[in-house]
Amino acid sequence: MKAATSIWTVGAVMTALLLLSVVGLGAQQNPARPTEPPGIVHQEAEPHVSLSFEQRADVFMARKEYDHAIEYYSDAIKSYENTQQNRPRFARLWNKIGISYQQKEDYGRARKAYKKAIHLDGTFARAWNNMGTTFYLEGRPKKSVKYYRRAIKIDPQAASYHFNLGTAYFKRKKYKQATLEYRKSIELDPEILIRNSRGGTAVETRHVDARFYFYMAKIFASVGNPSEAVRYLQHAMEEGFDNRKRILQDPDIQKISKDPAFIALMKNPPVAIKD
Repeated sequence: MKAATSIWTVGAVMTALLLLSVVGLGAQQNPARPTEPPGIVHQEAEPHVSLSFEQRADVFMARKEYDHAIEYYSDAIKSYENTQQNRPRFARLWNKIGISYQQKEDYGRARKAYKKAIHLDGTFARAWNNMGTTFYLEGRPKKSVKYYRRAIKIDPQAASYHFNLGTAYFKRKKYKQATLEYRKSIELDPEILIRNSRGGTAVETRHVDARFYFYMAKIFASVGNPSEAVRYLQHAMEEGFDNRKRILQDPDIQKISKDPAFIALMKNPPVAIKD
């Protein structure tokens, strides 16, 4: 996080982490496949380049041509023999179809795809997590919690799942539980916020809350990252958090009380930014 030069709005931060496992195809993609900027007009691959249905779908996904991606992922499913050995492969493909629908904000069809993935492989933590994001993005954070918990039970070391659960708790004003999950997420992956801020997630969350920044400051202070703690605390003040007594008496914030940047901030607090 220390390399960060600016702080996101809470909407961008929350959304990026919520979609971390949704938009990141990660190791599932073929690193040798052609990559082109999103929005490019589709052209057929070079004659000497042989791509599978799934690889072609991944290309369309990268171009944000989700309908074509769904078509090719479906073709990939049809191309494989339906055997017990292929169930994890089918689960991965259904998860990608779910991702495509979710990017189209068609959460109902996305959930149907994720359910198929989970039916094929109940230990597929990413599909459980992604199911949770559909409910959160529909404004149903309470419903999302059980899916995030299930994903964490399967893969407790996935920082993004803890962050997603923390975000759902925060939305429900369960700040203590949210803080615990955010802290766990950052302990597992100190770079999680800055790395995903570079991911370019485009979905907007219309939610800005100075309290969120204050709690993030507490978390970074508690894990020994004073620079990010001060950065978030400054942003909390800019968004209208003006409870100076609470700041100075907070046990987490007190851990950075001797930090020069914190002292300077408290001497010259920023003026709240008005809309």
